[in-house]
Amino acid sequence: MKLLSSPSVTVPTFGLGAGDRALPEEMPVALVYNGSTQAVMMATPADLSDFAAGFTLTEGIAPLAEIGEIEIVEHGQGIEARIWLTAAREAVLAERRRAMTGPVGCGLCGIDSLDQALRPLPRLAASGLTLTPADIRLALDELRDWQPLHDETRATHAAGFYVPGQGIVMVREDVGRHNALDKLIGALARAGIDPAKGAIALTSRISVEMVQKAVMAGAPVVLAVSAPTAHAVRLADSARLTLVSTARGATTVFTHPDRITEVSHDA
Repeated sequence: MKLLSSPSVTVPTFGLGAGDRALPEEMPVALVYNGSTQAVMMATPADLSDFAAGFTLTEGIAPLAEIGEIEIVEHGQGIEARIWLTAAREAVLAERRRAMTGPVGCGLCGIDSLDQALRPLPRLAASGLTLTPADIRLALDELRDWQPLHDETRATHAAGFYVPGQGIVMVREDVGRHNALDKLIGALARAGIDPAKGAIALTSRISVEMVQKAVMAGAPVVLAVSAPTAHAVRLADSARLTLVSTARGATTVFTHPDRITEVSHDA
């Protein structure tokens, strides 16, 4: 379904540099499961079916096999992403239903207990994935070339998926870094691409929720241009997720360095 809303708009500017300026759009997106709203997030109105699928997966609401039809319906004041779950999964969701309103940049807003903020994560299984320093540089360099909305507006985040020997194979953008990652994870799942086969590359810092989402998706490595928070490192370590940052031009491996090797894949 083609949305009436555009992911970007052009607005006039005044004073120095007066003229027209493209800006990313953001609007309320309600995630509605079997007729009941579970969350309302401010998001860029693009790739919303991917967003709905990714949010469903990373929040532990349902696996892909129990997600049925996803409908994107635009209203005067926002958009509904209507997700239809199996009856069994709907019953499970009803028991853990909570109100979540997530402003941009706040991935844990609206939860109702400390336990939910620090939810336990599964330990990632060994995937056999290894990356070289050259892979890390290539992934983050290529990510810059896959951001048309950022090129237009200079105001969005991106999450990309890097596969050794193939490069960046998929990217999603949004004004919110959490939304961009959910969109990517949903797109990977819907395309049948296993996140364990590559690394997630981010244009943003690595917060606790970015770690939670990556682990729930089954991705073994997260690469970012900014440093992680201290608790994100602790959480990644316990989940066996490899975190790598290239902040200030220096590559730093914070957790599980066994997946980073100096040996070239071509050797």
